[in-house]
Amino acid sequence: MREFLTILLEKEGYGVRAAADGKSALALLEGEPFDLVISDIRMPGMTGLELLARSKQLRPETGVIMITAFASPDDAVTAMKNGAFDYITKPFNVDEIKGVVRAAMKKRHTAGAVPEEGFPEIIGRSPEMMKIFDMITKIAPTPANVLIYGESGTGKELVARAIHNRSRVAANPFVPITCSAIPESLLESELFGHVKGSFTGAIADKAGLFQQADRGTAFLDEIGELTPIIQTKLLRVLQEREFMPVGSTRTRQVNVRIIAATNRVLEQEIISGRFREDLYYRLAVVPIRVPPLRERIGDVPLLVDHFLKKFSTLLGKEVQTISSYGMEVLMQYDFPGNVRELENIIERGVALESSNIILPENLILSLHRQEKTGPARPADTAQPLFVAARDEHELFERGLEEVLQQVEKEMILHALARADNSKMRAADLLKLSFRSLRYKTKKHNID
Repeated sequence: MREFLTILLEKEGYGVRAAADGKSALALLEGEPFDLVISDIRMPGMTGLELLARSKQLRPETGVIMITAFASPDDAVTAMKNGAFDYITKPFNVDEIKGVVRAAMKKRHTAGAVPEEGFPEIIGRSPEMMKIFDMITKIAPTPANVLIYGESGTGKELVARAIHNRSRVAANPFVPITCSAIPESLLESELFGHVKGSFTGAIADKAGLFQQADRGTAFLDEIGELTPIIQTKLLRVLQEREFMPVGSTRTRQVNVRIIAATNRVLEQEIISGRFREDLYYRLAVVPIRVPPLRERIGDVPLLVDHFLKKFSTLLGKEVQTISSYGMEVLMQYDFPGNVRELENIIERGVALESSNIILPENLILSLHRQEKTGPARPADTAQPLFVAARDEHELFERGLEEVLQQVEKEMILHALARADNSKMRAADLLKLSFRSLRYKTKKHNID
């Protein structure tokens, strides 16, 4: 874990020193000043809480982030009371640790000492994304609840984190939960917590998402998956700012901003009776639509460059770029899986590539590509040559050169149809190089 965090934070531009235990950490603190300490709570010898207390005595200006097991919220609460900047529950993801460290560094330094321009969490400069950035800038400082909607893989959680990071509670927790990833029988406990003995297996009190996110932001992904009962309880949180843990008879107050996300059309869910209309309007005070990648295809080169750097480092490769023909393949692709699919394509391409440039043959695209709307492809209406030519006389009248050109064009059209308009796969079917097929499609004016 120390090695992972060291590599991660150094890639973010921070200088990092690792210590194996609390005693070693104190020795480093005695020798030089640090902006931030990241420490586990449960450690052999000196505990993280003891390290927190000693570090605050030694370097009161140094921020401290504690890492705690999900089942030990009491330790986290104690750490916050004793001066910790924030705590992170295990397991955590890369974006979470980056966001908390960034917020801690903001607080540690005076304004402007750690500049952060633009939206480094989100890769994009297309007009569609610039509109979203403008919306984030306007709504982030407000306490308004936000509903982010869009297809899977578009980066809805990144938008949610960008809102939190620019809010007035950026220094407080951002707690995400994916509603569809938790069994229905456990979801209420995950959201609202439970008291000891409330059900079989409840051997201790447990803090739920809303308690953990108090004074911060709760991110509810796939909100459309909530059952009617949970929807009713969530509405109470939004209206009354209070909730009741499972098995408890006492309500608890909470002050939390809710950002929800969905890939469903909630208006249709309301009509179908599967989602409460009053809850929808409480959640969607500010709605934000994240466009699919096919609607901001101009961002593909930026995203490719970002993922190339990321996976070259992670996989120990030196893949620096993608061939011009490979980029053309990507620019013509619909990306049914959106940014997540592009990330997967580049990761696989870097893994397969043995040189420093990704070639088209190492770009493996989905066989279940979504169709673009618009007029039918030429291949949909093209007829085989010898059906169109009714007799031998007509063929000889046209001449060998013209007939061969039509045969070539029709074979290309049918190969593209079979390959679902993928030039790379069509080239394989025709036993041509990608360059040759590209030349021939231009020659025959095939779009």
